[in-house]
Amino acid sequence: MFQAPYRAAVIGRTGRGNYGHNLDLAFAAEPKLQLLAVADEDEGGRAQATARLGVERSYADYREMLDRERPEFVAVCPRWLDGHRDMVIACAEAGVRGIFLEKPMAPSPADCDAMLNACDAAHTKIAIAFQTRVSPIFAQIQTLIADGAIGPILELRGRGKEDRRGGGEDLMVLGSHTMDLFRALLGDASWCFARVLDSGQPIGPEQVRDGAEGIGPLAGDRIDAMYGFENTPVVAHFATSRPEKPGDRFDLRIFGESGAIFMGFGWLPEAYLVRDPRWSAVPDRSSWERITSAGVGQPEPLKDGGLNAGNRQIVADLIAAVEADRPPLVSGADGRASIEMILATYASQRAGAPVSLPLATRTHPLDGFGS
Repeated sequence: MFQAPYRAAVIGRTGRGNYGHNLDLAFAAEPKLQLLAVADEDEGGRAQATARLGVERSYADYREMLDRERPEFVAVCPRWLDGHRDMVIACAEAGVRGIFLEKPMAPSPADCDAMLNACDAAHTKIAIAFQTRVSPIFAQIQTLIADGAIGPILELRGRGKEDRRGGGEDLMVLGSHTMDLFRALLGDASWCFARVLDSGQPIGPEQVRDGAEGIGPLAGDRIDAMYGFENTPVVAHFATSRPEKPGDRFDLRIFGESGAIFMGFGWLPEAYLVRDPRWSAVPDRSSWERITSAGVGQPEPLKDGGLNAGNRQIVADLIAAVEADRPPLVSGADGRASIEMILATYASQRAGAPVSLPLATRTHPLDGFGS
């Protein structure tokens, strides 16, 4: 019979994505989970994880762990993308009920399709580590918008972190969070029109490179993309470039007819309400109102603003989703949609025109570029 505490395990990969953004610690802290074992191909990293998580058993091969331990929940932690597909499919085939997966989901739509098909066949649920989506501050922002605090939305604007990864890597790694919030606010994207440049020129086959951290093919040091959505005329813009000096502009700006909301990312992001239709024309920040988990202008009652709190919230929701047989708040379908929005930029650049979403071609848009 399926009942708590549920059998749980962790998959890490030291030196090749490690344990992501502390996904393993969220499993260790969840009272409804009995953490049994950890798998890591690196001997030293495996020993450290065993001690850190307080488990008795560890494995070099995650498939052996799945076969022997038969966990009901697994955290697939590595930050590198290249192992996600095989790890998730192996979990589904082993009868795992719930998977907590580091973002981004996978390098291509085809990889995401294979993962979701395996999970659908096994009735396995995936939750993606999009901490901002489950933030209580983001919930307050959604309520403010629904209550008309900034009037009807006119547009969304997001930028990447624009550090040394500015351009294609920034789009894939940090842009995944932005795409997820675009969809949370506006629904499913229906088209993308983008320009991808390298040194000021449109990308060609010679600019395509293998991305770091198993990301897959990448290109471009400047990307500007516009998205349309199925049920609204509102558009969203995303941009990232590789600057001479890092600007730390990783944020989302929500512009309405009578005001705007500026927000960062994370479990307790910095966020402000601007009650002025001029938006950035406000002379200074003295009129900006801080948004906290308690509301506008209220002190922040929550003290834990780190990754662990957001991860624990996602894990608790994943367990509840399995128990109630419903989709998690941040599901595998959400993870796939963010990947398609990201890769639609390359498809649009190659086509020289807007492209429809979901993408008709499931392989990576940069595969075979120039052939």
